[in-house]
Amino acid sequence: MKKIFPLIVFLITLQCFAQTNQKDAFQKSKYDLAVSYYKKADFVKAIDLFSLVAKIKPENGIGQEAIKKVDTLREVLRKEILDNAIGTWKKSGNRPVWATTSENRNQQSDFDEIVEITESEIVFYNVNKKTKEKKLLKKEDLIYNDANGAASLFSEIILSDGTIWNCSFNDKADVLHVINVAVKTENGIEKVKIDNEENYYVKM
Repeated sequence: MKKIFPLIVFLITLQCFAQTNQKDAFQKSKYDLAVSYYKKADFVKAIDLFSLVAKIKPENGIGQEAIKKVDTLREVLRKEILDNAIGTWKKSGNRPVWATTSENRNQQSDFDEIVEITESEIVFYNVNKKTKEKKLLKKEDLIYNDANGAASLFSEIILSDGTIWNCSFNDKADVLHVINVAVKTENGIEKVKIDNEENYYVKM
C-alpha cells in the first residue's frame, strides 16, 4: 500500500503536467496564428484570436501580450468604424437594401428616418418626405460596449435604454447594418438569441 500511494501521486502529477503542456501548446499555436493575421492586417480575425489566447492563460507572458494586442486592435477597429459611420444616414428598413424595392420603401411611411452620427453622438430625426420638415426624436451619446462576453470585441454600442447594437458596413461603406445583440440590465448583459431586431441605413 505504501508503494501504491507514491505511484498514484506520480500519475496524477504526470497527467496534470501533460494537460498543462497541451494548454500551453494550444495557446502558443493560437497566438502564432493571431500574429500571422495581424501581420496581414486582417485585424478582425487577429483580435478574436488574441482574445482567445488571453482567456486560455491570462497570467502568463503570452496571455499578457495578447491582452495588450486586443486593447490596441480594439482602438484601431473602432476608429475605422467611426470613420465610416460619421455622416448622415437614411433608414431603408429591416431587410438588406438589395432585397427592399423602392416601391415598398415609399409605401412604409410619410417620413424618412434619419440618423446623424458624429464622433461623440448619434442623433435620430424624422423628416417629412413632402415638406422636408425635420423633427428631432432623440440624442444618444456614442458609448461602446466593453463588457466581457460581448458578441463583438469592438463594434457594439449601448443606447440609453440598455439595448446593445452591433454595427457593420458593406464593402463600399455606404450601407450600415445594425442588429440588437444584447440588453444591459441590473443583472448584467443578456444576449438576444432569437428574433433580433435589425435595421439597415444608406448613406446620404
